[in-house]
Amino acid sequence: MNDEKTYKIIGAAIEVHKELGCGFLEAVYQEVLGREFLIRKISYRSQPFVKILYKGKPLNKTYQPDFVCFDEVIVEIKALDRLSGTEEAQLINYLKATALKVGLLLNFGAKSLEYKRFVYNL
Repeated sequence: MNDEKTYKIIGAAIEVHKELGCGFLEAVYQEVLGREFLIRKISYRSQPFVKILYKGKPLNKTYQPDFVCFDEVIVEIKALDRLSGTEEAQLINYLKATALKVGLLLNFGAKSLEYKRFVYNL
């Protein structure tokens, strides 16, 4: 996975946080981040249905990340005072259960944008 793609996504998120600051609901950040992706020509799908695999077989239940960018990066948005291990574990589990290998956790709720990049290798 090319780091350049995640840097572009993080750059878009920094711009959104710079413009809006903290204090909005996740849905606001999601809409604005989608607009910023368009401005920056970052290909994305908003809240797509992603198959969850168990022992290589898809479940009936699907997962809807906030975004999938470049058809390979899961982007999860939060608007919390600070990130905890719960949000990180959630994203790692999504990576394990999908065919996607890279995830970004973006938190717009803090004074400065918080972001973490995760890579899942089998």
